[in-house]
Amino acid sequence: MKSQVSLACIVLFGILAPVVGLFATPVNVGIYIPGVTAGSPLYQSLVDAAQKVAKELPEISIKILEGGFNQAEWPEKVTSMVATARYEFILTSNPSMPSICLEASKSFPNQKFIIMDSYLAPGNSRFYTLLYNQMEQGYIAGYLAGLVTTSGMSGANSAKKIGAIVAQEYPALNKEIMPGFSKGAQTIDSKIIIDYRVIGNWYDANKASDLANSMMDDGVDVILSIAGGASQGIIKAAQARGKYVICFDSDVYSIAPGTIIGCVTLDQGRAVYESLKRAVLGKLAFGTADFVNAKNGFVDLADANPLYTNNVSTAVRARMAELMKKFRNGSFSLPIPQM
Repeated sequence: MKSQVSLACIVLFGILAPVVGLFATPVNVGIYIPGVTAGSPLYQSLVDAAQKVAKELPEISIKILEGGFNQAEWPEKVTSMVATARYEFILTSNPSMPSICLEASKSFPNQKFIIMDSYLAPGNSRFYTLLYNQMEQGYIAGYLAGLVTTSGMSGANSAKKIGAIVAQEYPALNKEIMPGFSKGAQTIDSKIIIDYRVIGNWYDANKASDLANSMMDDGVDVILSIAGGASQGIIKAAQARGKYVICFDSDVYSIAPGTIIGCVTLDQGRAVYESLKRAVLGKLAFGTADFVNAKNGFVDLADANPLYTNNVSTAVRARMAELMKKFRNGSFSLPIPQM
């Protein structure tokens, strides 16, 4: 899989001027949230971006369906949504969604799907997927964790142990995020040990808290959280013990200032807005899979937030600024492995 943004992607993320009055009939767009919107900044940004498109193109009708936390129910709910034959496009986001939507599409060959934060091999003319370079996202998080655990910050200790607590395993996690996280941390110090735990779902904050406390008992002082709603348990446990959390996907420093010392973000709002708008205008290349990264701004560190600058040491921020400059100007990048 190539690491550079494809030509289609370069065209895709151009400037899109508002267009009104182009459609003889309404265009219905179904949004499937694999989980719930509340408490999930990534899903909230998807919904907000889709609604922004609907405001600019009044002929667009948006319908949102939340799948809930029971993943066993997602295939049936997606199939039921497709079976209505109501939607020109179904928009969703999650690494697990391509396989679910593929299965649903077998009985409904005309349905088109736009799936963010995912990958499906090119060639299916009813699917468009967009994958963020999460090898880079993981590397940024690991590099920051490595700097903090070896720093003189008040919550750091001498153990050189960092942690990662994830809700569930999935291909991008195993092939991109965790390898990137390890590489980033061990670039700082090859002796850093990574404690890795899996919750088993995206909502069990109590179990997440227990795992975090167990890690901290063993000397972990920085924890990467990729756990959805269960992240609350990780954050509260770290907050109670004066340790640190790095969050994925969204800028959420305000949840626990001083405890959350890094947010490695994805610009889901921009990706959804530009993809959906081009789809509605008939300009999105279905049958393709696009890849976006730090150089074009879709993967980033939220380092302009005062809750970052005020709570992370000057020395750590200086090293992170050097790294992010290289990512942003393209002088340093990481390839996405074959999915």
